Amino acid sequence: MSASTVPPAGILHPAARDKPALAPAEPSSPHRSRWSLLALSGLGVVLLVVSIAVSVRIGTAGVGYAELGRVVGIRLGLNVEPLPRLLDSLIWDLRVPRVLMAALVGALLAICGAALQAVTRNALAEPYLLGVSQGASAGAVTVVVLGFGAETLGVTGGAFTGALVSFGLLLLLLSRSGLGSVRVVLTGVVVGQLFTAIMAVILMASGDAETTRAITHWLLGSMAAARWDAVLVCAIALAAGLTVIWTQAAALDAFSFGADTATSLGINVRATRLTLLVATALLTSVAVASVGAIAFVGLIVPHGVRFLVGPLHRVLLPFSALVGAIFLVWTDVLARIAFAPREVPVGAFTALLGVPLFLLILRKRGEL
Repeated sequence: MSASTVPPAGILHPAARDKPALAPAEPSSPHRSRWSLLALSGLGVVLLVVSIAVSVRIGTAGVGYAELGRVVGIRLGLNVEPLPRLLDSLIWDLRVPRVLMAALVGALLAICGAALQAVTRNALAEPYLLGVSQGASAGAVTVVVLGFGAETLGVTGGAFTGALVSFGLLLLLLSRSGLGSVRVVLTGVVVGQLFTAIMAVILMASGDAETTRAITHWLLGSMAAARWDAVLVCAIALAAGLTVIWTQAAALDAFSFGADTATSLGINVRATRLTLLVATALLTSVAVASVGAIAFVGLIVPHGVRFLVGPLHRVLLPFSALVGAIFLVWTDVLARIAFAPREVPVGAFTALLGVPLFLLILRKRGEL
């Protein structure tokens, strides 16, 4: 089977094992030349850098490019005049980590979505398909409402622990039935519903109105609490996760055509699926523990990127990371300024923007 074959779109019945599932139909998925891909990647990097610089300036307190340059210059050891301590802290300790966190989380979620859509052969797959988000939410609620591990773990640690517990339960339930794409999807939904119910019971039984409001705000996703230590963790996770998943790009291409096709190409389907599921679950756990659950980024970004660069994952994955980062940076800007000085959780805006964008993608694919 030629690597340039472009599979048609759609969500297939599991019996249709040798039919490709995820790439857009012609003529929407171009196979671009190396030079055009280089040009697009260069443009994407420039757009990301510009987006970060511009978004740092935007907020209730205006910041100029000169002030931003001086703050960065001081950190680089350049001979520049320092800013007043309050303004310096506003830029370096609040604005810059927040914007970088948005870029990193957007990239993490987009990569996970692209990988899971191939692994499960489901065009509606997203990073929260495995129940990890719901497990993280239950872990955070347990820490905040019940106080378990509040001193040692904190909200972030509790969320990460809950995410790992939910994913461990998923693997336990799949240990006998296998890692078939349909089983993974259905079991992930069941695990997610279980932890959603646990979270609801804890909130209803022990939470007061103020705690419930704070948890709801966190569950919708917010970059407001981003600090440099969390940014560093997300950056390391992104570098490691992208490397692991990108090395499996050929396997992801094969999975788009079904498990039988992947096996015929010499791929150890079970081991590769397990590697990819663990990688995406850990990346999602880091993202959710850092900023809460942010919907639609991992769903819509990979589909949009396929229209730009085609379905091959060695190209799709890095471009999804770039577009996901840019998308979430600007969505966070919108969340900051739409109802200023009150801040809306960024997850609410990704959903508001994601629904019409996903409908547009479906229309372009001829499925709506």
